[in-house]
Amino acid sequence: MKDDDIPKTEEGWRNKLTPEQYQILRKKGTEAPFTGEYVHTKDKGMYQCAACGNQLFSSDTKFDSGTGWPSFDQAIPGSVELRPDESDGMNRTEVVCAKCGSHLGHVFNDLPAGRQVGSKTGKRYCINSACLLLKK
Repeated sequence: MKDDDIPKTEEGWRNKLTPEQYQILRKKGTEAPFTGEYVHTKDKGMYQCAACGNQLFSSDTKFDSGTGWPSFDQAIPGSVELRPDESDGMNRTEVVCAKCGSHLGHVFNDLPAGRQVGSKTGKRYCINSACLLLKK
């Protein structure tokens, strides 16, 4: 998708995305844990932004964090932006697509006890499946 194809209005996004994708990608929602399409996927390929096609994560960086969302230990350099997120009384770091600005999830440095083995970097990018498209 070219930059010219990225919707410029919220109405454009509503027309392009499914209702679930719109709620998560554009309204900063989240899917229920352990319900997303890619939680347990082990297929090889490249995970792209479901909104604009930007390449975000290699399947080589995916690991099972046990948290209920697809987890990655690193993003493709320059593919995401990190923003402070103090919503809901929490202090987190939001992950957004660098190309279209859509909300993807959050990144944490606090891997659950016993799960550090899966992450090579100590980071846990918890990303909603609805925000991703796996190109095998």
